[in-house]
Amino acid sequence: MKTHHLLLYALLALPTQTVVGAEFVARVLTVHEGDRLTIHYQERNQTVALRDVDCPELKQPYGKQAKHAAAAYLANRDVMVRELKKDQRGRMTADILLTDGRNIAHELVKEGLAWVQPGEVHDPALKDMEELARASKHGLWSEPDPIPPWKWKPAKPARRN
Repeated sequence: MKTHHLLLYALLALPTQTVVGAEFVARVLTVHEGDRLTIHYQERNQTVALRDVDCPELKQPYGKQAKHAAAAYLANRDVMVRELKKDQRGRMTADILLTDGRNIAHELVKEGLAWVQPGEVHDPALKDMEELARASKHGLWSEPDPIPPWKWKPAKPARRN
């Protein structure tokens, strides 16, 4: 058996506490939104948000496109999960890498389907990718004044008397 397969099996056999923060392989079960998915590893399911990015909400312009793009990359596929940990808001976040090594957050930002979250970013290249997407008016950047999801409020349904 190849050495990298042995390492992969060893990582998968570790208790959950030691996997947090490490790299491991998981299967993507569901893509809920462009930046939120459920993975399966070590006989458990975990909902994970992509680290450092925020896709439009499903009811926002480009929200469904972001979800469909993420699903096209990830649905029912094995991925490498890197640095799974809780963020300041209590959500589990991670970098999700495709089998060819591409980071899914990078792909969504380059396609204009995600914002880089404000504040400290672990991957400075993301900000450059967002600037390029903005300049070329890709995806949500083709809108005259796109509203980031952290500022967006859905329209409330009319109340009936």
